[in-house]
Amino acid sequence: MLRLVVQSAKIDPPLAPLPRPCMSIDFRDIKKRTRVVEGNDPVWNETLIWHLWNRPLENDSFLQVTLQDMGSQKKERFIGLATVLLKPLLKQPSEVLFVKDLTLLNHSMKPTDCTVTLQVAHMSNQDIEKTGAEDHLGITAREAASQKLMVPGSTAHRALSSKPQHFQVRVKVFEARQLMGNNIKPVVKVSIAGQQHQTRIKMGNNPFFNEIFFQNFHEVPAKFFDETILIQVVNSSAMRYKAEIGRFQTDIGFIYHSPGHTLLRKWLGLCQPNNPGSGVTGYLKVTIYALGVGDQALIDQKLLYGTDDTDIQIFKSAVVPINMAYLQLFIYCAEDLHLKKHQSVNPQLEVELIGEKLRTHMQTQTDNPIWNQILTFRIQLPCLSSYIKFRVLDCRKKDCPDEIGTASLSLNQISSTGEEIEGVYSGFLPCFGPSFLTLHGGKKAPFRIQEEGACIPDSVRDGLAYRGRVFLELITQIKSYQDSTIKDLSHEVTRIEKHQNRQKYGLCVIFLSCTMMPNFKELIHFEVSIGHYGNKMDLNYKPLVSSTPYSPVIYDGNIYHYVPWYNTKPVVAVTSNWEDVSFRMNCLNLLHFTRDRLKANLDTLKSTRNPKDPALLYQWEKLLRELAEDCKRPLPCMTYQPKATSLDRKRWQLRSLLLQELAQKAKQAKPKDMVATAEDWLYRLNTVLPEPQMGLPDVMIWLVAKEQRVAYAQYPEGEGQKDVLPAHLRVCMWLGNVTDSKDLQLLRQGDTAVYAEMYENQAKYKDQWGQQGLYHCPNFSDVMGNKTLPMTDFQPPLGWHWQDSWTVEPQRRLLLDIDINKSQVLEEVYENQGRDTRGAWGPAAIPNTDVNGQPMEARENVKCPQGWHFKKDWVVELNHAVDSKGWEYGVGIPPSGLPQVWSPVEKTYHSCRRRRWARVRFRNHGELSHEQETLSFLQLGLAKGEEEGWEYDTFGSKFHLNPQPQSRFRRRCWRRRLAPNKDKGIAPIFLLEGSLAMDLKYHAGKEEDSKTWPWGLDRQFRDPQRQDTRPPNLPFIYCTFNKPHYYQLFCYIYQARNLVSNQILTFQGPFIRVVFLNHSQCTQTLRSSAGPTWAQTLIFQHLLLYENPQDTKESPPLVVLELWQRDFWGKESLWGRSVWPPMVWLDLQDRILPPMRWHPLVKELGKEEGEILASCELILQTEKLGEKQLPILSVPWKNGAYTLPKSIQPTIKRMAIEILAWGLRNMKKASSPQLLVEFGEESLRTEPIRDFQTNPNFPESESVLVLTVLMPTEEAYALPLVVKVVDNWAFGQQTVTGQANIDFLQPYFCDPWAQDYMHPKLPTLSEKKHQDFLGYLYRKFWFKSSKAEDEYEHEVDWWSKLFWATDEHKSLKYKYKDYHTLKVYECELEAVPAFQGLQDFCQTFKLYQEQPKLDSPVVGEFKGLFRIYPFPENPEAPKPPLQFLVWPEREDFPQPCLVRVYMVRAINLQPQDYNGLCDPYVILKLGKTELGNRDMYQPNTLDPIFGMMFELTCNIPLEKDLEIQLYDFDLFSPDDKIGTTVIDLENRLLSGFGAHCGLSKSYCQSGPFRWRDQMPPSYLLERYAKRKGLPPPLFSPEEDAVFYNGKKFKLQSFEPKTPTVHGLGPKKERLALYLLHTQGLVPEHVETRTLYSHSQPGIDQGKVQMWVDIFPKKLGPPGPQVNINPRKPKRKASEHSGHRYELRCIIWKTANVDLVDDNLSREKTSDIYIKGWLYGLEKDMQKTDIHYHSLTGEADFNWRFIFTMDYLAAERTCVQSQKDYIWSLDATSMKFPARLIIQVWDNDIFSPDDFLGVLELDLSDMPLPARHAKQCSIRMMDADPKWPYFIQYKHFSLFKKKTVTGWWPCQVLDGGKWRLSGKVKMSLEILSEKEALIKPAGRGQSEPNQYPTLHPPLRTNTSFTWLRSPVQNFCYIFWKRYRFKLIAFMVISIIALMLFNFIYSAPHYLAMSWIKPQLQLYPPIKIFNIINSLNTSNASSSILPTQDPNLKPTIDHEWKLHPGPTNHLSDIFPELPAPGD
Repeated sequence: MLRLVVQSAKIDPPLAPLPRPCMSIDFRDIKKRTRVVEGNDPVWNETLIWHLWNRPLENDSFLQVTLQDMGSQKKERFIGLATVLLKPLLKQPSEVLFVKDLTLLNHSMKPTDCTVTLQVAHMSNQDIEKTGAEDHLGITAREAASQKLMVPGSTAHRALSSKPQHFQVRVKVFEARQLMGNNIKPVVKVSIAGQQHQTRIKMGNNPFFNEIFFQNFHEVPAKFFDETILIQVVNSSAMRYKAEIGRFQTDIGFIYHSPGHTLLRKWLGLCQPNNPGSGVTGYLKVTIYALGVGDQALIDQKLLYGTDDTDIQIFKSAVVPINMAYLQLFIYCAEDLHLKKHQSVNPQLEVELIGEKLRTHMQTQTDNPIWNQILTFRIQLPCLSSYIKFRVLDCRKKDCPDEIGTASLSLNQISSTGEEIEGVYSGFLPCFGPSFLTLHGGKKAPFRIQEEGACIPDSVRDGLAYRGRVFLELITQIKSYQDSTIKDLSHEVTRIEKHQNRQKYGLCVIFLSCTMMPNFKELIHFEVSIGHYGNKMDLNYKPLVSSTPYSPVIYDGNIYHYVPWYNTKPVVAVTSNWEDVSFRMNCLNLLHFTRDRLKANLDTLKSTRNPKDPALLYQWEKLLRELAEDCKRPLPCMTYQPKATSLDRKRWQLRSLLLQELAQKAKQAKPKDMVATAEDWLYRLNTVLPEPQMGLPDVMIWLVAKEQRVAYAQYPEGEGQKDVLPAHLRVCMWLGNVTDSKDLQLLRQGDTAVYAEMYENQAKYKDQWGQQGLYHCPNFSDVMGNKTLPMTDFQPPLGWHWQDSWTVEPQRRLLLDIDINKSQVLEEVYENQGRDTRGAWGPAAIPNTDVNGQPMEARENVKCPQGWHFKKDWVVELNHAVDSKGWEYGVGIPPSGLPQVWSPVEKTYHSCRRRRWARVRFRNHGELSHEQETLSFLQLGLAKGEEEGWEYDTFGSKFHLNPQPQSRFRRRCWRRRLAPNKDKGIAPIFLLEGSLAMDLKYHAGKEEDSKTWPWGLDRQFRDPQRQDTRPPNLPFIYCTFNKPHYYQLFCYIYQARNLVSNQILTFQGPFIRVVFLNHSQCTQTLRSSAGPTWAQTLIFQHLLLYENPQDTKESPPLVVLELWQRDFWGKESLWGRSVWPPMVWLDLQDRILPPMRWHPLVKELGKEEGEILASCELILQTEKLGEKQLPILSVPWKNGAYTLPKSIQPTIKRMAIEILAWGLRNMKKASSPQLLVEFGEESLRTEPIRDFQTNPNFPESESVLVLTVLMPTEEAYALPLVVKVVDNWAFGQQTVTGQANIDFLQPYFCDPWAQDYMHPKLPTLSEKKHQDFLGYLYRKFWFKSSKAEDEYEHEVDWWSKLFWATDEHKSLKYKYKDYHTLKVYECELEAVPAFQGLQDFCQTFKLYQEQPKLDSPVVGEFKGLFRIYPFPENPEAPKPPLQFLVWPEREDFPQPCLVRVYMVRAINLQPQDYNGLCDPYVILKLGKTELGNRDMYQPNTLDPIFGMMFELTCNIPLEKDLEIQLYDFDLFSPDDKIGTTVIDLENRLLSGFGAHCGLSKSYCQSGPFRWRDQMPPSYLLERYAKRKGLPPPLFSPEEDAVFYNGKKFKLQSFEPKTPTVHGLGPKKERLALYLLHTQGLVPEHVETRTLYSHSQPGIDQGKVQMWVDIFPKKLGPPGPQVNINPRKPKRKASEHSGHRYELRCIIWKTANVDLVDDNLSREKTSDIYIKGWLYGLEKDMQKTDIHYHSLTGEADFNWRFIFTMDYLAAERTCVQSQKDYIWSLDATSMKFPARLIIQVWDNDIFSPDDFLGVLELDLSDMPLPARHAKQCSIRMMDADPKWPYFIQYKHFSLFKKKTVTGWWPCQVLDGGKWRLSGKVKMSLEILSEKEALIKPAGRGQSEPNQYPTLHPPLRTNTSFTWLRSPVQNFCYIFWKRYRFKLIAFMVISIIALMLFNFIYSAPHYLAMSWIKPQLQLYPPIKIFNIINSLNTSNASSSILPTQDPNLKPTIDHEWKLHPGPTNHLSDIFPELPAPGD
């Protein structure tokens, strides 16, 4: 694998606001990205891994590195790109390639100052094992290989490039669990970037969906990453407003930047955004892919529905953490909101966070709105978005508001997770401000300098224009939510006013040089602004000295132009008012200083490549010492800083803790893993550097021409648009508080002067100069003719006074000759004639003109300027379409009088003629150079005759100091110097504010300003369309340097090369042009070459730089190297450009030779890239050396040019390149091709292939070629090896039809004398006769004998093998499965690293067109190999042996073969039909053969199981590319192609890894796993030994031992016990097979190939699992075919496939069911019944009868449900096929879990039935029931209870236990929580189809009512009780309701009665006891008692015998008690308990 450690980058010039860079790296079209960090010096230290699979690194392998800023608005901003060649890793695979400070190129392919630092390593499997123990890079490969899932909070949007690309998003919805709701019908709605998808509607709280949705994009990556994925689970049966159960939302960027671009089988927590208190409302299991070009979808072969332990843990632990928080934005106000000039706006602020948008109220007609509102977002922590976006809108148009400006806040910068600090630091929540946030808006500024007259658009362009600032505060709270979303906060304003206190800032910019400019015809100047300050177009602000003086653009003598500032540098000074941010700046400056010192030390450390270098330890100690020293320096404390915000204090704490930690670590650090340790420190420092609260806008520098802004540079944000580079601008800047500017000195030398400047204008009127002829032009103007005040009206600004009086001083830079740097100039004059009345030719009205007819001087009067001379006088030009005298004729057409067409032949109607006179003037070769001439002209005083300083104009041409006869206009420049007053404590230049005029009344005279100038002057100075916005009367500031410094530049240029591997380029006539400031030179032009080598030194002498040498050393000007091509016609074209700073030496004593490095060459369009090996050094020239005028360094001179110094020149060595030329492939138009191999000047060619169409291999005599060459020993200097295919046609014509460049030759180097070297050999593809015959008989014997055994069905089949390999079916047990293993590769066989891409015999090189086209298609392939080794210089020395042999086996080719293609299945195919599915079928193409049947399609599936074998014959290599295509069947429209994959069969046949037929694990002669190769293992071992050059194996007589490769192997060591497997072959074959398995050959396998489509190139369209067997016919008959027919659900019981099962569910009774109805007496009752169905089979829903009027929640049913299902035991799912619609063509096969759903309902007659509870049981994993109702609780259903382990409920599979009876709980959702709502007693029994037929039973209580017999339940019949016994029922109801009251009433009544009785009878009793009346009544009573006693005795005696015989107990008449159900169950199922409790 390839491991890349992305360490750091440096963005220079720094950008502001701070960028959020992210690096994307492209390797073989596979893009990977780092995370986003912040800052101009980002540090990632992030490891990225590319698996090379079968494609090892090639000689032209490279990484493309792109750096982008993700923080810019709307889309990412490209910073730069670079290319890293991986050639060094081929040379030294074990070494780490350190790429330090690799220069990045911009869009124009021009080098920038930005650099990146990387480390690349090529790791084998052994390396990975080693690296686990010790890793020098400090990042283990194992950790990198399993790159962790990013924390959602740290996710950021990263980009691939700025161009639209193909992407694909897939969302697979598996299942949901624990959805909140009762009796719900959930459906999942997936919205991908606004596109809606929807699953089928399911039932229940744990629905299973298993549906996948695809969405394709062709979009700019940044926009694609911003799109959101919204997943909602909705209850389809509920009202819409309350239907949503929960949702999950994320952006695509989060998915794309997760490992593998995938969230694989993750449980998502669902929540309701509008219901904060609801918490998690359910869980949804999904897989989400976001794939770009070249990204491989992860293969997920797990079971759709698994219930293993890991799944449960994932379900419980990996749920997205839902920690809700409230993010409150306090929006106070905004300022400077400008959209259009002189027009107020109606602003409104919009804030967006993860797709949710909130807006403030709209303010009307104001630029400074005050909102004072709170916007509140409810977010999850960690937040699934990385930034908050702000947009200010102008809402004058309500429907489509205009965007004023945008800004964004990165959540990473305003919060902390606490991970930055090791230890107890916990981080902080997002917070911000109160502070300003800068807004930017508009479109991009154009760079192209358009033709004159073309309209240049307005200046305010994309994201550049400052559009104001917003003042806001952000607070995050975790609390209960009470506030409204938008709230007024006017009362808060006083608290934050201290943060708006302003201070005055000064910005000073010195312009040092502006070079490499295009040709501007008009004068140009530069304008500097910060915010609106300095912007001349904004008249609301005080005018400032923000512009440079106007300047012309001068030709530099080559192809560019420059601004001639020389020693007088313009300066601008801009003052502005901003809030105080000094306390933040001080803190940042300290951190930047610490970071920069650490980075510089780290760079030095990394540049020391040799670990034994003694300087390494010294540098490490220096790094530690300086880091500890810097970290101990305390940061300015924020705790008591009054203006510090909460974020300031928290970031100060974070930064201080980090510095303390780093200081501690620096003390304790050991010299181990030095680079990795220091990089980690640097990375951590960089994470705390960004400052989000820096409210100052960027500094903008505009290039202004024709009063239009045509180009810009932005600081610190960036340099400007990269597509065209209009100029290199060098400036020196200072920005700070004006109070700190007292001793401001930007450069170490230079004098500052300030001048007021104005022009006095005069015109010639009647041969007199004066103001009369000026007409409407102003008497006094600026240089562009804008009206100014007279000299007397100028006033010095405050703080300044006039130093002297007004003087005339011509501005000589405006008068410079445009030809000043040309060595020769062509002058031309056209002589014009016209016909007179007689028809004769005579002089025209204007006799002398230019080519456009404009008047000119007569050629006799044109004088030669000073410093020039003529070699020839005027001559008539005859090299055009003219007659013999040079005349051309035409007809004059009014109004111009010029003909449209000129003719060389005179006709009578021609009215005018002209001829061209030309001469060339040459510059005198004087003592002065061009530059010195220019300087001397600029420094001249006023010469004699020029005392008045007038500048004269002629016919609108340039001004001259000397008057011409035709001059009609003149002007002169008056200047007056200003001097500062006494010291005021600030730099005086910052006092230059406002106009120099006394008042601004001059504005009243504006109408005069718009009037025209005389003659042609307005062409030069005036643009009639221009609105004059320039405030006049502003002074100019200059910085003058008196002493120039002279330098010499040495450029050492070695060679260039092309990098784009798929576009072979031969450079035509290449030469290098070096540009340094305004000087340039060219190398020699070479002949066409793929790797041009100049080996030349270019020396620039006498270079002039004015700034101090120390300033130059710190920031040198850049050197630009341009690669140009010159074609046969001499036309030159720029190919690429490279820019970097030279090494600067101020003292030759310190100089060391700069090493040559590869610098990227980038083309302007970014299409093609190359690199150039060069280095540059700039040496200060001392006065002594200056006198000699010779190069400072002695450089050798040869053939008219300086060559490279000896110390840089590469050493050359004689080498031999040995070429194995095997053949050419896929060259469709070739007739007789031959191979041409070129290396530098040497070349070699083969003989043509004569019979190319029948045998495309090279003839045997030409197959091995040797080319001896001189090759540099250093790898960096190596030339590319060029392979060309030349086709020979009739008549000797030869054309180059294809070309391949092998840039990196390191892998082909070898030692020719190595002892263990093995020649690559061809496989033997034909058998000797006796072997053939014996083998044939042998195979025939056992093949025949085994056929009889195949007639019965085996217990296992090939699919069992596949499932054992993928662990898909754990339930499957087979004791011999270890003998029949299969390898499943999750990639193509070529991509398996161990098999070297199956290119071990010869490699395949793609051939491209010689000249690059846009897409440069591959025109063919060359198959061959190279070996490079030293060749002796001495011709008598022994020559090394050849590395390639000439094989006799070549005659075996072309080879007829039988090919068997086994198509197993496809995975995740791209849907093609409207229903989100497709109907795939397979088509195979090989040569002209096509196989496949569209009728064999698999309906309605994205994961079809084909199980098909195709057999075809072919001739290899004529037919070598097997193309496998998958199509989607459509009934009416043409079939859609899903995707294609191509297999090179020739590579498989030639490979030494035995890829033509995988090696089976065991040698079975019978059974389902028979040996399928053509030859037995013993013969295969013999062939393998022959290919490896070993003696054949010798077997012992007993065949249980073998002598092979010098060792003896015994069968016993492989088989300790004799295997008992039926059908294994003899010992000899088994032993040979064991040996073969140790040789690393391709085993029996299934490969997974990715499908691709032309409609979406590079996007994974799905995968197909398959394998290919190739049988050469010359080796004999092929082996038996493998039966891979797909399994079907069978109707018999065996475990390995699907069967029909019957589930019998008996509902016995319920208990504790909720009572929901009220009866007449307000009693709670329920009419209970039960529904049941199997999940997915809702149509077969069954119900019990109704148990009416249950008053206790108990109900009896004795009811049987019977469900049938097709169950796949291996996959634990049920299968059902049904048509989606009536009109559907085919049934759709659905898989779902075996799940029983039981619902308890209350029956209602008029209203809908009430839902009482639900029970869901997974039949393969269900809880064990309770024996008694009391033991049944809701905890039984908890998958992961919080109780101790011993209380956990056991789970079991009903398919294993077969039958179970007991109590289960039902639950209902109540108030957002699940509670117990009842208990159900059931018996569950699972029967196979066969068992169900033996023991039939009916549904409900219908017949056959058996197994067991169900009797109607005993229920009190309460239907008509009120009518039958109302009194009894009334008493029952009355007693039940009022029993306590009745008992109390009765007790009280009895007590009251007793009291009453006592009170009533007490007087009588007392009276009787007192009176005693019994004494008087004794006698009569006695008599009476006698009579009475007789009566009583009779009565008592009569009662006993007189019992009536008819009297019986009446209870039998009223109630008949049923004896109870007979327990027949015990007879059938002895283990079943009785149905009692």
